[in-house]
Amino acid sequence: PQGSEEAKAFVNAFLKRSMPKMKDEAIQDVLTRKAVVLQHYSKKKKKQKRKKPKGFTAKQRREMRLFEIEPEQQRYAIFLPLHELWKQYIRDLCHGLKPDAQPHMVQAKLLKADLHGAIVTVTKSKCPSYVGITGIILQEFKHVFKIITKEDKLKVVPKLNNVFSLEIDGFVSYIYGSKFQVRASERSAKKFKLKGTIDL
Repeated sequence: PQGSEEAKAFVNAFLKRSMPKMKDEAIQDVLTRKAVVLQHYSKKKKKQKRKKPKGFTAKQRREMRLFEIEPEQQRYAIFLPLHELWKQYIRDLCHGLKPDAQPHMVQAKLLKADLHGAIVTVTKSKCPSYVGITGIILQEFKHVFKIITKEDKLKVVPKLNNVFSLEIDGFVSYIYGSKFQVRASERSAKKFKLKGTIDL
């Protein structure tokens, strides 16, 4: 066919450029077999590791004062709507808190419930100054509750060595703080063991 010589010359020139280490005889041998393998080394792309977004450290949170409640916000009346929302949340969680509800079932649900907005009272304590403190839980940490009282005072009450009472719709539950030293976010997955007697 017309142009076959030019095509042959082009292929020969191309193969010489592509495989400079091969001799002419070897190239011709490859052509007669009609099998040409061009050597090409592709660069391996490095997989970029996805960087996990890092949260703030405890020190950074303290410096930014993320969990501090401003003095002008420390008023009991401001958080009463939060308490009303909490009561509705507990009623839904306990299916209405009906009179025939089993106390141990309600207690088990309260142990894992979110307590932000609950009104609690310190009923027993190894430190007498804590006894009688009543207010709405604004913040719960692993070891302390931050409670706003009716006198608009923000109290930091440790869980250790304190017993808290919590009342809703006539149902009173007691929380032994010494056995309750868990972050609020982790408490829902924690299994609480029933014990006959619990010390402060």
